[in-house]
Parts: sequence; structure tokens; C-alpha cells
Amino acid sequence: MSDDRPRYMISIAAELVGMHPQTLRIYEQRGLVQPKRSAGNTRLYSDRDVARLQIIQRLTSEMGLNLAGVERVLRLEDELELMRRRLDRMEREMRHAIDEVHRSYRRDLVPYRSPQPPARRS
Repeated sequence: MSDDRPRYMISIAAELVGMHPQTLRIYEQRGLVQPKRSAGNTRLYSDRDVARLQIIQRLTSEMGLNLAGVERVLRLEDELELMRRRLDRMEREMRHAIDEVHRSYRRDLVPYRSPQPPARRS
């Protein structure tokens, strides 16, 4: 899920991921998740936040990581995602540059081919 629109209050987000709201507050304090705030200062979680909470839950419950380990894994995944986006952008730029070079070729020039030597008769 990649929707960043804030839509779930903390009680709903906690219910969606099967956690206590206080756990979500702790995760926010640790910087693991960063819900947006409404005008009335209510925490609002997006689909992306909920997906991240599910990852945290999987890392802690299934893999047995503590929060320090979770922080490290999430930081590395965030860096990896950033690198993927940079690589995608660089590939697009490279393709564009190659296309520009191809468009600059002179179409009126014909490549020279040396004449074929006469075939030998036996």
C-alpha cells in the first residue's frame, strides 16, 4: 500500500494491526512510525503507516527482533527504497540521453561496406 493520506485515528489503526494504542504511541516516540496530526492534534494514520506497523509487528513477533533491531531494519529498508528510486531516476535519465544520441545520428549517411572478395572456384 502506498497511500499516504491520513485517515485512521489511533484506535482504528491499532485495531487494524492488532496492537494496543499505547504501543503505537511508543512506536511514534521511537520514530518508527510518523502519523500526521489533525487540526485538533489527533493522530491520523495512513495506509502506509498501517503497513509499516504490520511490518514492525512481524519483525517483533515472528522474527523476535527488539525495537533497536526493528529500527535498524526499517532504516535499512528506507535507505534501500531511496536507492531504488535514485537508480530508477538514473536509468530514466540514461535512457533519455541514449535516445537523444540516437536521434542525433545523421540519417543521410550510409555505412561503407567493403566489397566482398570474389568467390574461389575449385
